[in-house]
Amino acid sequence: MSLRERVEALASQKGEHYGQPERALFAEFRAALTRGEIRAAERGRDGAWCVNTWVKQGILLGFRMGVLTDMSSHPTLKFFDKDTYPVRPTTLADGVRIVPGGSSIRDGAYVAPGVVCMPPMYVNVGAYVDEGTMIDSHALVGSCAQIGKRVHLSAAAQIGGVLEPVAALPVIIEDETLVGGGCGVYEGTIVRRRAVLAPGTILTGSTPVYDLVRDQVYRRDGDRQAPSSSRARAVHRGRPPRAGGFPSTRR
Repeated sequence: MSLRERVEALASQKGEHYGQPERALFAEFRAALTRGEIRAAERGRDGAWCVNTWVKQGILLGFRMGVLTDMSSHPTLKFFDKDTYPVRPTTLADGVRIVPGGSSIRDGAYVAPGVVCMPPMYVNVGAYVDEGTMIDSHALVGSCAQIGKRVHLSAAAQIGGVLEPVAALPVIIEDETLVGGGCGVYEGTIVRRRAVLAPGTILTGSTPVYDLVRDQVYRRDGDRQAPSSSRARAVHRGRPPRAGGFPSTRR
């Protein structure tokens, strides 16, 4: 059986006690998440994002089978969490720059080489952070959030996750996007490639987006939990969009 089939079979069981075989399966699943081999959501060839429901089921399974344990690194610095979700082991070979000062990456999150983590920041389980991204101070990458290449998550940016319900699309930030300081992106919102969010912007699944360059308003159609919800409807307001789109804002 494939990893997916085994995870789905175990997730469908209602047992409250898990032995070594079940824990070994979850450890295999979590390791695949950490390596980026499986993801909570993926972009298809048509550009639409789809949820991998079974991956979310596997993440929730880890919380279900986990036992509260002492994860303290020092007698005066206490931490208690599920033993299925320790802090992710990170080595120099990973190529991730983690600046000292209180940052944490939960095991089961993929963080690609070239990512920069400024303290304090946090990446939750199921998240996928691609190459060259900057996670600035006080920024959060929520569970199952998908962050593209060369994204800048500015200080205090909050990227929501959306782990439950399992069929719901997580928050997605595509390549080369600038998320300004203090922004909040929640409820499965998709921010497309090379977008720029001004500081303090709040986006949810029902937020209309005003494109001043193209003179359009984008609203989400239908049920935001369905895969088709990733396609925005453009409402034209007068003159056609200017050619060329956004200029590059990369640092």
